[in-house]
Amino acid sequence: MKHVFRKGTDPNAPTLLLLHGTGGNENDLLPLAARIHPGAAVLSVRGNVLENGMPRFFRRLAEGVFDEEDLIFRTKELADFLDQAAIEYEFDRDNLVAVGYSNGANIGGSLLFHYRDALRGAILYHPMVPRRGIPLPDLSGVPIFVSAGTNDPICPPQETEELQRLFEGAGASVLVHWASYGHQLTGMEVDASSEWFRKTFDQE
Repeated sequence: MKHVFRKGTDPNAPTLLLLHGTGGNENDLLPLAARIHPGAAVLSVRGNVLENGMPRFFRRLAEGVFDEEDLIFRTKELADFLDQAAIEYEFDRDNLVAVGYSNGANIGGSLLFHYRDALRGAILYHPMVPRRGIPLPDLSGVPIFVSAGTNDPICPPQETEELQRLFEGAGASVLVHWASYGHQLTGMEVDASSEWFRKTFDQE
């Protein structure tokens, strides 16, 4: 998978896995990493699927309708890539925190839905429920920050609330940050996630 890796200056900080939104690339979220924790190592990945020339992490059948078979395949593809990258770049595979927006948040959520110990934690901006009707792995001790817009036309509030229930039902600790905006990512959300990250991972 096309990607960027930047070695961190804080060896104890989690490595940040950056996952872009539809039409983005591996450079899009790099400025967010500096705001969340400047000393963290960064692995930023580009999705392998193209939709009308726009990179994504998995196919969809329509707006908000995921190609479930492709989602499962691409989630495994990403999980395998992370295992390989941890060896190549010598970062702690068990100390990885995803930072995903929109489609990137959905593939980050899918990692958590499908693989135990896939992530130490996650910051998910405007995620949807990746799959329904499947048992989730044990997510005890996994902290998750979710930000959502009360006026988000793509991801309505009830979708966020359902995702929170599913994560918490699997044992995760979830903080939902609500903003009275749509689907765009705002500076206030990034600031809130940065504060959450510092408190959660003791990066004072």
